[in-house]
Amino acid sequence: MSETAPNQARPASKRRYGGTHAQIRSALTFYKVTSYITGVMLILLCIEMVLRYGFNLFLFAGGTNTVTGEPFGFGFAQAEPAAVDGGINLSIAVLIAHGWLYVLYLMADFRLWSLMRWPFPRFILIALGGVIPFLSIILERRVHRQVEEDLASHPEAAKRY
Repeated sequence: MSETAPNQARPASKRRYGGTHAQIRSALTFYKVTSYITGVMLILLCIEMVLRYGFNLFLFAGGTNTVTGEPFGFGFAQAEPAAVDGGINLSIAVLIAHGWLYVLYLMADFRLWSLMRWPFPRFILIALGGVIPFLSIILERRVHRQVEEDLASHPEAAKRY
């Protein structure tokens, strides 16, 4: 039997990724972009919800003022009863945009998670970043740092093919 001396360090375990370092860095860039965009849209969504349910206001662009009959340019108007006829309801546009951008965020999360071969709870934690205000921006910095440290500490794992 061979025993390891107590002062002798164990060899580092080999790390396996689901892709090359270049693929992981590409996934990391995609994740970074989507996390910032989703975070900003979520903050706008929170502001929109406060205005909608707290003050009964929508953000409109264009249309006609229902009270005066004059053209409505850009600004806030009463939601119920509708103070603007026609035009674009930008509050609803923020809701829809955040929903689709969150789907992109989840795709970026999944791609990075699968390439890094992280445990499933980490995927769920990163996914929560798109529904909890400011969390996507905070997590992006931590995830970016973790990926860079992991890639730097395992340069041997770059070769896949």
